[in-house]
Amino acid sequence: MSEAAAPASDIPPFRYTAALADEIEHRWQDSWERAGTFHAPNPSGPLADPDHPRSGAEKLYVLDMFPYPSGAGLHVGHPLGYIGTDCFARYQRMAGRNVLHAMGFDAFGLPAEQYAVQTGTHPRTTTEANIERYREQLRRLGLAHDERRSVATIDTDFYRWTQWIFLQIFNSWYDADVKMARPIAELIAEFEGGNRATPDGRSWAELTVAERRKIIDDHRLAYVSEAPVNWCPGLGTVLANEEVTADGRSERGNFPVFKRNLKQWMMRITAYGDRLLEDLDYLDWPEPIKLQQRNWIGRSNGAHIDFPTAQGPVRVFTTRPDTVFGATYMVLAPEHELVDVLMPAAWPEGTKEAWTGGHASPRAAVEAYRKAAAAKTDVERQAETKEKTGVFVGAYATNPVTGGQIPIFIADYVLAGYGTGAIMAVPGQDERDWEFAEVFDLPIVRTVQPPEDFDGKAYTGEGSAINSAAPDRGLNLNGLGVADAKARIIEWLEVNGHGTGAVTWRLRDWLFSRQRYWGEPFPIVYDETGAPIALPESMLPVELPEVDDFSPKTYDPEDADSNPETPLSRRRDWVEVELDLGDGPKRYTRETNVMPQWAGSCWYELRYLDPTNRERFVDAENERYWMGPRDAGDCGGTDLYVGGAEHAVLHLLYARFWHKVLYDLGHVSSFEPFRKLFNQGYIQAYAYTDARGAYVPAADVEERDGGFFLGDIKVNREYGKMGKSLKNVVTPDEMCAAYGADTFRVYEMSMGPLEVSRPWETRAVVGSYRFLQRVWRAIVDEQTGESRVTDVPADEATRRLLHKVIDGVRGDMEAMRFNTAIAKLIELTNGLTRLSATPREVAEPLVLMLAPFAPHVAEELWQRLGHDTSLAYADFPKADPALLVAETVTYPVQVNGKVRGRIEVPADVSEDEVREAALEAVASSLSGKEPRKVIVVKGRMVSVVV
Repeated sequence: MSEAAAPASDIPPFRYTAALADEIEHRWQDSWERAGTFHAPNPSGPLADPDHPRSGAEKLYVLDMFPYPSGAGLHVGHPLGYIGTDCFARYQRMAGRNVLHAMGFDAFGLPAEQYAVQTGTHPRTTTEANIERYREQLRRLGLAHDERRSVATIDTDFYRWTQWIFLQIFNSWYDADVKMARPIAELIAEFEGGNRATPDGRSWAELTVAERRKIIDDHRLAYVSEAPVNWCPGLGTVLANEEVTADGRSERGNFPVFKRNLKQWMMRITAYGDRLLEDLDYLDWPEPIKLQQRNWIGRSNGAHIDFPTAQGPVRVFTTRPDTVFGATYMVLAPEHELVDVLMPAAWPEGTKEAWTGGHASPRAAVEAYRKAAAAKTDVERQAETKEKTGVFVGAYATNPVTGGQIPIFIADYVLAGYGTGAIMAVPGQDERDWEFAEVFDLPIVRTVQPPEDFDGKAYTGEGSAINSAAPDRGLNLNGLGVADAKARIIEWLEVNGHGTGAVTWRLRDWLFSRQRYWGEPFPIVYDETGAPIALPESMLPVELPEVDDFSPKTYDPEDADSNPETPLSRRRDWVEVELDLGDGPKRYTRETNVMPQWAGSCWYELRYLDPTNRERFVDAENERYWMGPRDAGDCGGTDLYVGGAEHAVLHLLYARFWHKVLYDLGHVSSFEPFRKLFNQGYIQAYAYTDARGAYVPAADVEERDGGFFLGDIKVNREYGKMGKSLKNVVTPDEMCAAYGADTFRVYEMSMGPLEVSRPWETRAVVGSYRFLQRVWRAIVDEQTGESRVTDVPADEATRRLLHKVIDGVRGDMEAMRFNTAIAKLIELTNGLTRLSATPREVAEPLVLMLAPFAPHVAEELWQRLGHDTSLAYADFPKADPALLVAETVTYPVQVNGKVRGRIEVPADVSEDEVREAALEAVASSLSGKEPRKVIVVKGRMVSVVV
């Protein structure tokens, strides 16, 4: 009979049960909150506390990726990382460090807004209710957060500073000479002083106000651009490249995403490409995450080459400029700005029928092709297997190295948002170009010598250059390898004015505006000319106005031609405003887009440091204390950041960019936000389906006779994530009610290494429950409630076991090997079951080592051991080195490879004494023969060769 099913009279009155755990846990959570037990002192400001037990101690900043508070609340998979960081932070606090550990909420975003669209409930109402639900659940788990430092990105006190940081970025430019951001005022001063030339060479004084503003705005790190963007009508907003899945759909909602030309806010993250790439070397991050960032940033070395046309040059970027002799045609993205300029009124004489798409004029062909391309996602356009399509624009370019005329096409496999939106097509060296050339009957010239046994079409490997000479132009690449040929052609292009060596990035500038309601308003207004103007800091925060309708105007998920109308744009009394920005009251128009959800998460770790500061987003001394570099070779940042690997190229890349801008402008002392990153695994779960494929409640399924049954119905088992639709969700609330939060914490930490995903098994939780019951019984008599602890010293074996466990647990805690630390505590606890009473010298270290994992019951036992203060700042046990040395060593003794005996000798005996004892032990096996060799492997074995 299980304990839960046993009559109450059969359960000892002082047994550790779920009911007792519940009472203990709530009591200690209230006590911690009243006492501010986990408040971390700052070096200065209102959160400073010179009397704190860790004031002036070595600091440690532990950070979790803060959650988005969904209406469903937490399931047991969500707190895995939070419990892990809590165990680590509690241990470090006991090890003597001043630990900052806080929790906030990433609260802007689409889910609350979509719910608002469906129900009319204000997103703030939903979000704040969800935050309270999360706070209750996290508190119930006993997480030791400094609640004074909690933030939510929707708080006006928080997003005031998000807007302030945006203004720092808007009012900055990237100086490529010094490789850092500088205030825009310094750029203006350089133009005014004649130290920097204007684009057309005129003096600054000769330019009109509008011309000056245009030049300055083109330099800003935050700028407005009308360019091809990812338009998702299903969500009513544009998306950053990082928010579009590999199959061309929205990461949230799985709606199709189309390319559209729209006016949007962008951030010049590409200016930081080199630093984002190179500074990865400073970071203690998992290599797979670094690799993902390197690949996403995608630095490519090559050349820009200009192909002259009658209407001006078409510029391409290529990583293989050495193949330019094989460029027999060009392809532009359908959206490329030069297409309309290049198109003639009629097809040139000799235009092939296949090039026209069956249209009577270039304009008709281009317009029809553009319409078809706009209906496709980027992924569909670039699919390797799709049929190659395109149309001739009716114009030719000149290949700068051959002087030959080559036709210009548009084709949807070239994207306007990548590179220059134009390519030189070299079919001899590119499979896609070869296929296109075959379809449109275009010439193919090989420029790289394939191996003798090569019998394919396009050759994409390396080899010597061929067909790559223009003697009349002083250029000959023939016979050169790829590297030498690239260097030679780049030199020639630069000398002759046809191009330059260049570096490009796969990384695109960050699309930063969203056509939604539930986000941070931009601190930007537009004047009568349509130019953006930053609001002064005194006007922050710009708060979201109330609206009656949260939905975008268009909500047809399949309509690529739909146009966005933002909810804010319908509040004309808010949009059209009279302000005095320094030159008298004038009418302005507010920006009606909002910032993306990523804005607040780009800097929240800095606000935890100084959340009550109303003068600065963070005090310089507090920032330097918690996140400053340790030495000249250190990047600074949080000491530990724990979260999911899925944020590798979204949040982590964006946060690094913002932090580097703040560093350049002197606002922070660290040039990276997160020094060490740890990716926790995931808790997955079994789900069950019946014969129809419908999910059935997992909790009601039984395993028997080698199968799985819901009652008498056999069901199928599958393995994956938890979800309401899969009917396999288990909540921490259920676990706390059935076993207590401490049992739940111990189970999650004991399931396996923190970085490894693992299956949830509710029935296995009882093992952790019984472990805590054994610890309880080692200290408390279940019948009387009296102490079972004695002041009689422990025997030698128990003492040695204790110090072996202390040493092992310390090493495991430093390395976040929580599962093996718990295994050692179980070993120690089991070792106490043979004793009639538990020695205090063992009981107290056991309770202290248990505290990071099961803090409530540990506090309770600590109090029962006679202590009147919390153990949160008690010293974590240290092992006695003398007790870690084994007293004796057992050696197996082999004779000709087979074990013939064993000897036990003192650990400190000499090798000669081990040899003598071994020969004596196997004397009968030697039959009087003299050994040829006796090999002693110290501490392990003795081998006798006869």
